[in-house]
Amino acid sequence: MKRELTCVACPLGCSITVEYEGTEVISVTGNTCKRGDAYARTEIVNPTRNIASTVKVVGGVHPVVPVKTSAPIPKTMIFDCMKEINAACVNAPVAIGQVIIPNVLGTGVDIVATNID
Repeated sequence: MKRELTCVACPLGCSITVEYEGTEVISVTGNTCKRGDAYARTEIVNPTRNIASTVKVVGGVHPVVPVKTSAPIPKTMIFDCMKEINAACVNAPVAIGQVIIPNVLGTGVDIVATNID
């Protein structure tokens, strides 16, 4: 099978063609850097995404604090991860890099604060 992708690994946005059978990647063409090759292979075999959102803050200056995943999570888990984030609440003060939700959904990935409150 063939799949056309637009690479998001760097600002170039290369048009990449991936040939694959099942979860085995046969070839990747069209990328101008090695990050494009890695992106294409991951996107076919096990697509992942970073998540950025906000978590409610109790007793803070602001009602929410921005958060993000410490690493990409499987694309299939995004909606469940967002349920966890939306249900979370943290007490002020909040520090940059503070783990808000450790090991979200058993992925080994933390939800961390990206600003202070």
